Amino acid sequence: MTSFELIATDGAARAGRLTTGHGAVETPVFMPVGTRGTVKGLAPDDLRAAGAQIVLGNTFHLLLRPGHELIRELGGLHRFMAWDGALLTDSGGFQVWSLAKLRRIGEEGVEFRSPVDGSTHFLSPERALEVQHALGADIIHPLDECFAYPATRDAAERSLELTLRWAARSKAAHAARGPGRQALFGIVQGGTDDALRRRATRETVALGFDGYAIGGMAVGEPKPAMYALTALVAELLPADQPRYLMGVGKPEDLVEAVARGVDMFDCVLPTRNARNGQCFTWDGPVTLKQARWTRDPAPLDPDCPCYACRRFSRAYLRHLFMSDELLAYRLLSLHNVHFFIGVVRAMRAAITEGAFAAFKSRFFARYEVLSVDASAD
Repeated sequence: MTSFELIATDGAARAGRLTTGHGAVETPVFMPVGTRGTVKGLAPDDLRAAGAQIVLGNTFHLLLRPGHELIRELGGLHRFMAWDGALLTDSGGFQVWSLAKLRRIGEEGVEFRSPVDGSTHFLSPERALEVQHALGADIIHPLDECFAYPATRDAAERSLELTLRWAARSKAAHAARGPGRQALFGIVQGGTDDALRRRATRETVALGFDGYAIGGMAVGEPKPAMYALTALVAELLPADQPRYLMGVGKPEDLVEAVARGVDMFDCVLPTRNARNGQCFTWDGPVTLKQARWTRDPAPLDPDCPCYACRRFSRAYLRHLFMSDELLAYRLLSLHNVHFFIGVVRAMRAAITEGAFAAFKSRFFARYEVLSVDASAD
């Protein structure tokens, strides 16, 4: 069974240890996203070399292809993808939001059309848990509804009430399965309304989960609102359980969220932006499409020990990317995942030393935040 131990605090920032059936996870932690049972472009050995402790798999996409029954037949997701570390699966709720034109939501669940082959599927709270039980992830989530920003208060309230009813059904379905090693995290929704977020946190915690995810962030709301709502929810969550900010985010978001008491993160940016030629460094993002790097003999980041930085120059990596060489995607993805994990590792060290405020100050004094995201290219 998964357990959590708080090791140190520095202000609201926390360092902890999440113990799972597939090893301990030191927090704060960044989870690379393996949507279809693979972190794009990287093998399990690459992830271990980057320092990954836990990987995220996507319930929705694995349900569609290759199917959870096949994965169960072949020994579960850990064995199927040859990853022996911890695994977390999301609920499918984000796809309920992102595939709005392909789905219909009702009290019983969500009917949607597969973006793969057009077939029709139905995902209820019980079905979402059945899929995740078959996948065998160490941490699983109840089906929730994530909705876009902006939304009226009435719409946000109706959505929250549905998510809370689904959460209760999910908890019952998980409990009916009997004791097991899988931890079920509750998801706090509520949009950008403070009162609804307070209610969502209170009522989700009252249901009694093994940890708590903060959902519905980074869906178009202004950054100050995201940071304020994260702080509000984190402060209301139990101090002795893990806190997971879903789908967030950029390096600066990780630092701001840790400062507000968050323990766990996931985001597709390291690999998605790598495929668009953007690399993250301690001085800010480097976009290799820019001609300024054509003759640059320096590594991507002189402070990074990853294979790409140890062996290759910015000029060579730009050449690979501009030539559409497949090696570019692997090397850039490896670097970005290594960097994100390095940031949270550095934050953990600062927290345990009682020096998080100094770390945060140094980070933002050096890191150049870009207003335009290369993932939009």
